[in-house]
Amino acid sequence: MADLKYDPVPHNQKAFLEKASKRRGFREAYDALETEYALAHEMLSARTRAGLTQEAVADRMGTTKSAVSRLEGVGKHAPSMASLKKYADAVGCTLKIEFIPQPMKRRATAQPSVRVDAPKAARTLPLR
Repeated sequence: MADLKYDPVPHNQKAFLEKASKRRGFREAYDALETEYALAHEMLSARTRAGLTQEAVADRMGTTKSAVSRLEGVGKHAPSMASLKKYADAVGCTLKIEFIPQPMKRRATAQPSVRVDAPKAARTLPLR
């Protein structure tokens, strides 16, 4: 019975962020938790695509609805790899974690540089 599909409540993340970013201090707080918000967004998107409630996911994971709510929350709980894998399986997904290279910061002294293509990012390396 917990696997019943539901009509998801529409949520426009872009519109939410535009409105919320007008509040004082929001941008700094959001930036500090950027990775956590991205993870929460991915989890909610996966559950929505699967058409499942938190209760249905909890049943599939062998846990409680409140535990799923904590997993999907931001800032108060750091989920374990085991929990993330169970969640992914429960919503019909495979968990994939990536390390994406960040652009190197330029040194204080101006030096010639060359651009080297890297997966999903570009690095700037100084010429010597």
